[in-house]
Amino acid sequence: MSTEKTGSTAAVPEQHGRRLGPRQLLQWPMVLWLTLVWAALWGSVAPLILVSGVLVGVLVSLVFPLPPLRAAPRVHLWGVLVLLGRFVVDLVVASAQVVWVTLRPGTARSAVIEVDLVTDSDLVMTFTAQLVSLVPGSVIVEARRSTHTLFLHVLDVTDETQVDDARKRVLEQEQRVLRAFTSPAGTGEGAA
Repeated sequence: MSTEKTGSTAAVPEQHGRRLGPRQLLQWPMVLWLTLVWAALWGSVAPLILVSGVLVGVLVSLVFPLPPLRAAPRVHLWGVLVLLGRFVVDLVVASAQVVWVTLRPGTARSAVIEVDLVTDSDLVMTFTAQLVSLVPGSVIVEARRSTHTLFLHVLDVTDETQVDDARKRVLEQEQRVLRAFTSPAGTGEGAA
């Protein structure tokens, strides 16, 4: 979706083979957020502070453009409830497992595993990586955007079956994220 020019020129996002103009690069929600951060940093909501915050937000949007989202996500309430409920269960179970690993005698073995995600959505990859990292006993050590691959460190892994189970848990988490946040078309590929 975005390409970089080599040399001294800055990276300019492209969409469908054409360069985006300044109007398309401006993302007003980001400008608004940056304006609020600017006002918070100055500790004032005076008109001059707000105007300067908007100018700084516009400048940041033009100098450091973000790639546009391919599709607006659609939130499915039931999917979000299932995602949050399962996350809480995973949090409690994994916390108990980590406590057991730290209290039992002997040395816990761990592994770094590779998980190739099913979708090509950066947003789904980010959500999945964050949810996996928040559960005790696993942490994302690398996220490879080019191949949509997560590398995670998993605690207390002793054999290939446990590696496969950890990989399966990550892929199930990705599916829950997809069911909670899908594109208007309803397909997994354009999700979020």
